[in-house]
Amino acid sequence: MPRSRRAVAMSVSHSSRLNKLVREQYMRLPQDGLVQVTYVWIDGSGEGVRCKSRTLDKEPKSIEDVPEWNFDGSSTAQAEGSNSDMFLVPVRMFRDPFCLDPNKLVLCEVLKYNRKPAGPYYCGVGADKVYGRDIVESHYKACLYAGVKICGTNAEVMPSQWEFQVGPCEGIEMGDHLWMARFILHRVCEDFGVVATLDPKPMTGNWNGAGCHTNYSTEEMRREGGLKHIEAAIEKLSKRHDYHICVYDPRGGRDNSRRLTGHHETSNIFEFSAGVANRGASIRIPRQVGQDGYGYFEDRRPAANCDPYAVTEAIMRTTVLNETGVETKDYV
Repeated sequence: MPRSRRAVAMSVSHSSRLNKLVREQYMRLPQDGLVQVTYVWIDGSGEGVRCKSRTLDKEPKSIEDVPEWNFDGSSTAQAEGSNSDMFLVPVRMFRDPFCLDPNKLVLCEVLKYNRKPAGPYYCGVGADKVYGRDIVESHYKACLYAGVKICGTNAEVMPSQWEFQVGPCEGIEMGDHLWMARFILHRVCEDFGVVATLDPKPMTGNWNGAGCHTNYSTEEMRREGGLKHIEAAIEKLSKRHDYHICVYDPRGGRDNSRRLTGHHETSNIFEFSAGVANRGASIRIPRQVGQDGYGYFEDRRPAANCDPYAVTEAIMRTTVLNETGVETKDYV
């Protein structure tokens, strides 16, 4: 009798339909000494793996050359949203078989806090969790080649939602680099036949929106004892909340009102708040900064489609020029 065969069910990812030859065009671009390092870790399920990438200015020769990093543990079942910063501690380095030399894969330990239920998409790995990695990797390489100060990327909480980071930049050049990164993104997406959106709430319902979280510091904030200057700046920001909300999206706050609901890792648009490692606050002080006593803070209110020049100007006017006038608008 013929041997029976068991059918194996397989699902086809939408990403598999992307043209791999287009990706190869971008993968061949030189990196001019810069290196992509992909941090890999085990999530709160004990089974799934996650990853995110950053740029280093030279190839690490040993694991000691790879800096510690952090991530949002509330999105990987490893922390609460109000206490979400987790540390990634590099323990083993490997060559990157996907982006090739000199790029690296780094396995990391995680310093854990309290756990909560979460979805599988943030920093996800696997065809059933990640959509469009070819586009993101091509965008990363194109930005490196162009001289855009792209410093990292990761899959976000909603499926097919991605984040890329630009910086550090000085002053108004942030706008130059972010706008060019946006142009390159749309241009790469054009090659793949995909449309990207910067809408602050691209999907209604129980999904995270899209912000342009802005990390900011002055020289005195980065020095020993800088935390007191960070706290002073946050106090100034608290007095001009309405002004910043109006500036932080192109429609004077009306787009952002769909995102800043107090849910899905956002603050409430009507209230100002701040906290260490709190992704539900208007301003987050990273856990490492709280421990070190100096560094930077993150303004989580700007929308993904913000004008970075306007955001930079507003933060400078409030925290450095000490402007106190308040402009209010009906942004709901």
